[in-house]
Amino acid sequence: MQLLESKKSTQKGRSASGTILSVILHSLIIFLAVFATARAGTKVREKRETKVNFVAMKKEPPPPPKKEEPKPEPPKPKKAPTPPKVVHVDVPKVVAPAPPQGFKVVAPPVSVPTNLPAIDLSKAITNENDFSGKGVAGGSANGVKGGTGKEGDTGKEAGPVHEGPYMEFQVEKPVVKIGGEAPEYPMSLRDNGVTGKVLAQFVVGENGRYEGGTLKILESSNPAFTAAVKDALPRMKFSAAQIGGKKVSQLVQMPFVFNLNK
Repeated sequence: MQLLESKKSTQKGRSASGTILSVILHSLIIFLAVFATARAGTKVREKRETKVNFVAMKKEPPPPPKKEEPKPEPPKPKKAPTPPKVVHVDVPKVVAPAPPQGFKVVAPPVSVPTNLPAIDLSKAITNENDFSGKGVAGGSANGVKGGTGKEGDTGKEAGPVHEGPYMEFQVEKPVVKIGGEAPEYPMSLRDNGVTGKVLAQFVVGENGRYEGGTLKILESSNPAFTAAVKDALPRMKFSAAQIGGKKVSQLVQMPFVFNLNK
């Protein structure tokens, strides 16, 4: 038989020592667990850091240099339009119509009567054929009275004989140039591009040639052009003027144009 009090004290001694041992054991376990956990975390971190590899990236080649675009050229100034060349055109000379030929002029009476003569109203005073405008000045319808030729003659000039050359409006066929050399263009004026005109007046005889000493310069743009006309005129050929089929001399006005376009 044992006493209850002695049993209790023994259990209490054991319980205290077991508690201390349990505390130490649990503390050791906890320490080991914490240490192991911390060490495992450190190892994991070290392994992760050592696995980082740096890879060198391939560099892309630089883009090719851009070609410089050519700058647009400034617009060229427009040339002024070339003025048209003035071409000298011979303006046809306006010739007044020829006066009627074959008219008859009523001659005034020589003696003035003092008394009025008897008038026959049924008789014609004039012949209308005498004023037809046909024939020769001073003639009449029958071609005899007032004329200088004999009966049956034709183409004869009535009245006084004409002196000097005829004018163009007085002839039936005027003078026409048919050949010969044209005036030579002066070389100095040609090289400088000088143009001009000469208006000459001269007489063409019955032989169709220029009559010397009759030349008159009415208009000239340059003395060199005038000299060229004077030099060439004696070598020119003309068809003589005609009246009633007969060749006559005529006073001619002729322009000479010096143009580089021709």
